[in-house]
Amino acid sequence: MPARRSARWLLLLPLAAVLTGGAVPVARLDVSVAKIRSDKGLLRVCLTADPDNFPGCVDDVRAVTRSVPAGTRTVSFAGLPRGGYAVAVIHDENSNNRLDTFAGIPREGFGFSRNPAIRFGPPRFAAARFMLDSDAEAQQVQMRYIF
Repeated sequence: MPARRSARWLLLLPLAAVLTGGAVPVARLDVSVAKIRSDKGLLRVCLTADPDNFPGCVDDVRAVTRSVPAGTRTVSFAGLPRGGYAVAVIHDENSNNRLDTFAGIPREGFGFSRNPAIRFGPPRFAAARFMLDSDAEAQQVQMRYIF
């Protein structure tokens, strides 16, 4: 019987290694949103590591999205693999699931991680990219309104 027990423990060693030291390090990200002009509608938050799908996250199966009441000022993402990410936030004031525009100009609020300068159109992924490389990180996104 003792030999059988030790054989079972030997079979569990690879699993224990994965669960303790061999697992991919994960982190938590807290995104705080500032300068929201009203509590009407929803904040739509998109977190992506894919430059080709920023800022929309439409075709990104690995993107993490959240829709929260506009009165919410912090959105948390847990269990993220470490690496480079970018965040896009839309203040969907009328809750119609899209960013309303007039002649291509946003009529609702928007913001991005690292708060890059906005010229013609959304910033590139590289301008909003930040590294998630510790157990917990924070980003503050300042909303912008044109109309």
